[in-house]
Amino acid sequence: MLTDEAIIKVSAGRGGDGVVAFDKIKMSLGPTGGRGGDGGPVYFEGVADIFALNRYRTLKNHLASDGKNGRTNRGDGPTGKDLILTVPVGTVVLNLKNKKNFEITEVGQKVLAAAGGIGGRGNFSFRSAKNTSPQEYEEGKKGEEVEFGLELRLIADVGLIGLPSAGKSSLINELTAANAKVGEYHFTTLEPNLGVMDRTIIADIPGLIEGAHAGRGLGIKFLRHIQRTKVLLHCLSLESDDLDRDYKIIRNELASYDKKLIEKKELVLLTKMDLFKKKEIESKIKKLKTKNKIIFTSIHDMDSLEDLQKEIQNLLQ
Repeated sequence: MLTDEAIIKVSAGRGGDGVVAFDKIKMSLGPTGGRGGDGGPVYFEGVADIFALNRYRTLKNHLASDGKNGRTNRGDGPTGKDLILTVPVGTVVLNLKNKKNFEITEVGQKVLAAAGGIGGRGNFSFRSAKNTSPQEYEEGKKGEEVEFGLELRLIADVGLIGLPSAGKSSLINELTAANAKVGEYHFTTLEPNLGVMDRTIIADIPGLIEGAHAGRGLGIKFLRHIQRTKVLLHCLSLESDDLDRDYKIIRNELASYDKKLIEKKELVLLTKMDLFKKKEIESKIKKLKTKNKIIFTSIHDMDSLEDLQKEIQNLLQ
């Protein structure tokens, strides 16, 4: 199961305390107390695994290690270890307090989430000509605590969109090595599926319905996954009794969610052509109004699949 959103709390480590210490001959050699180590920071790091958010379904609190207290002989305490929280490439990270966000767009990209607390100074730092035997020291500072919302927006070249049962999952299985679940009922696809076709990443978005932009059906959470795609493949099943109605439903949902989505390059795919004769298909498409190119495809017709692959590459170029 793909987790594409989560809320977590991260806490950087506390700084260690400074220490009060003296050489054995106190009055002659003076203070030697070192400062505490800084607390461990927390970072987000991008990884290729789109399931990386799954761990945050149950693990909500993440704490970096504290810095250690200062030592004698002017020794500083060890710093706390960094805490690295991995997130999939395509994750938007929102600071829920100040509402600022940033995006993880590359594998290995590392962003500071919470700074560790500064270690306190030991009494060696307080020495002076007038105070040769200081008893002062500082306590370590508390590390930052931040609550974040994590939202995955898949980064794919091509997005398969359409009403439920439009043949999207079957199509991605044929075009790529994806193993998407296929069934004869609505909402077989309950999470996005990814596949790769000649280095082109294709995302099968769960079937949308009228009102999806407002949360109906599987709702708004899946619309965000096509925001970063370059090309939309709009699947319309020839089994429909009104292709133009189905087409407009999806287009309206895209526009209601984000008008930029209907400006993307789009290819209209009429699926399941093997079930109908040529005259039946021609009759069905007469009322379909679109400026985008229309092609016919069937998972049982290799020629149509090869034509589709060429059209996808042309659009991407």
